[in-house]
Amino acid sequence: MKEMKILVVDDDVIVTKSCKRILEAEGFEVSVVSSADHALESIKNYEFDLLLVDVKMPKHDGIYLMREIKKNWPDLPIIVMSGYPTQETISDVQQLGIAQFIPKPFRPDELIQSVHHVIKKMKIKSFPTGAG
Repeated sequence: MKEMKILVVDDDVIVTKSCKRILEAEGFEVSVVSSADHALESIKNYEFDLLLVDVKMPKHDGIYLMREIKKNWPDLPIIVMSGYPTQETISDVQQLGIAQFIPKPFRPDELIQSVHHVIKKMKIKSFPTGAG
């Protein structure tokens, strides 16, 4: 089985470092970038299986990034992380069809659980039952 590639997008170095450490320990291949622009550049050049995106970032925020991704890569699953889990933020990102929302700060097991939950959903989508 090929290693899953995850892109972590957050302007907070502590968050990207800890996500990378936690997810690599679980056997994932992890890349990190600090902005929406860098994320779009990375996605154009590399194939990722999953994105972990922060909402609040300078210049272009996570909402902007998610809109761009849904426009160009509609099947790429996104887990949103936010230190501002307001109802407005949650409903904004849910309208964009995100796979999972995880409020910051989160524990390592919460991050791992979210990622595995999305992977399970991806597998169900890729292998629909009852075909034929």
